[in-house]
Amino acid sequence: MTKRLTEVAKKAGVSEATVSRVLNGRDGVSEATRTAVLTALDVLGYERPTKLRGERARLVGLVLPELQNPIFPALAEVVTGTLAQRGYTPALCARTIGGVSEMDYVEMLLDHQVSGVIFAGGSYALADARHDHYRRLTDRGLPVVLVNAGVDELGFPRVSTDDAVAVEQAYGHLRSLGHERIGMVLGPEGHVPSRRKLDAMVQAADWSDAERECVERSSFSMEGARVAATKLVERGVTGIICASDVLALGTIRAARRLGRAVPTDISVVGFDDSAFMTCTDPPLTTVRQPIETMGQAAVDLLVTQIEGAGVLQDELLFEPELVVRGSTAPAPGR
Repeated sequence: MTKRLTEVAKKAGVSEATVSRVLNGRDGVSEATRTAVLTALDVLGYERPTKLRGERARLVGLVLPELQNPIFPALAEVVTGTLAQRGYTPALCARTIGGVSEMDYVEMLLDHQVSGVIFAGGSYALADARHDHYRRLTDRGLPVVLVNAGVDELGFPRVSTDDAVAVEQAYGHLRSLGHERIGMVLGPEGHVPSRRKLDAMVQAADWSDAERECVERSSFSMEGARVAATKLVERGVTGIICASDVLALGTIRAARRLGRAVPTDISVVGFDDSAFMTCTDPPLTTVRQPIETMGQAAVDLLVTQIEGAGVLQDELLFEPELVVRGSTAPAPGR
């Protein structure tokens, strides 16, 4: 008990006596100090006293699928900083292979009486994944915001990059360079943002069913992209649009293993404009997600719900920006 008081007091920046008064429900403590102590208790993983469990902490969960893809740490930086400015303490939950699942993180966050949760790149984006844990959040009336497209029936507010505009920009760029046989490396079949990108490509390129052989699916990994892109290159594709920068890097690796040069033989366009894409060889042409604006909007939507001002069910779409670098060039023979 003494150790707990000491740790909580240090985390909250108050005395152990003040922590004791809060935990015992005594008067004489300001609301701000009381909130700081309870938040420190939650962050350190200590269980609240029974009489305090019904009150939510000013603690907000941020659940990410991974931290290896640079786009997710970039989003985490924006979201956690914005939450802190609004007086909330972020609890970062990043999944790892063989580690804690998204479902388990939801249970942990509920146990800690969080005020709300922001998800990015979770099971909500996969049509064939389990969604029971999201419905638990709905049943509890907990404020939730999703970053990027998810399955419609969940009913949570969403902050998304406009996938159709992203594809239009990438496709238009490759066509302007003279590429006629353009392919795509997308995420899994049930991945909603990838579905949107494919729908936009079919419309922009006026593809027939036969031309869908220019699409290959992959896990969001360089290894998966290498396998998928190899098939496209062997089918004569000269321009490839990828659903992420990681997939684009795997595509460049595939082209080189087949003896093709990027961009002389194969042009590659990524999606995200995550960190260090200016440092790749060649620097990657990519469609930039407005991560800072989207992260701030996600926090604004969540705080609006927490403060009881209602829920915006509509999806907010943010326009991306094509960033042209060295991985695209005129089609061979042009």
